[in-house]
Amino acid sequence: MNKQAVVLCSGGLDSATVAAIAKESGFDIYCLTFDYGQRHRKEIESARAVARFFNALEHVIIKIDPSLFKKSSLTDDIPVPKDGAFFGIPPTYVPARNLLFISFGVAWSESVGSRDLFIGVNAVDYSGYPDCRPQFIEAIQTAAELGTKCGDEGDPITIHAPLSGMSKSDIIKKGVSLKMDYSITHSCYDPTPEGLSCGLCDSCRIRLKAFQESGLHDPLVYASH
Repeated sequence: MNKQAVVLCSGGLDSATVAAIAKESGFDIYCLTFDYGQRHRKEIESARAVARFFNALEHVIIKIDPSLFKKSSLTDDIPVPKDGAFFGIPPTYVPARNLLFISFGVAWSESVGSRDLFIGVNAVDYSGYPDCRPQFIEAIQTAAELGTKCGDEGDPITIHAPLSGMSKSDIIKKGVSLKMDYSITHSCYDPTPEGLSCGLCDSCRIRLKAFQESGLHDPLVYASH
């Protein structure tokens, strides 16, 4: 019987690659997705597709009241930057999002008896979110060990962030080597009403650049590219 792991599955490129890495490592996976009223709700459909792709043992979608998240262009009526020239933490930052998501993931891991939690945070080609940095993952790993029964008993949950130090193009190459189908993923922060990726937001720009650098074709269709 394979080991079991919980994978935080947004439906994006990174989380799908992390799911592929978990499967390659011999884990059967539980997929955990969050519906927090995000502008790019199409990613939830992609998360369902990724969970099916990897034959997840279970896929749970947790609904979080979007009124919890203020002053983010992913949850509020604030434009998503599309000029590619934003410096500092962008308005697409959602307050403490990964802190909440990992906490839910740790809780579910302990509940189902898994001691491994995978998350696709990346601190190389990313938008500058503070909750994607290695220091944050190290700190919440300590909190998970101190704040759980299994941690207190010497059997802690390990938080895996295998993409943390990888470039986006290397992430794509890794996923392709593991037969990941990136056509089922979604990265755009502000898709069209028809569900097409805008091609201009930070996430689209990073993704397109990475596919170009990797010498591979991005299977998504873009409204502007």
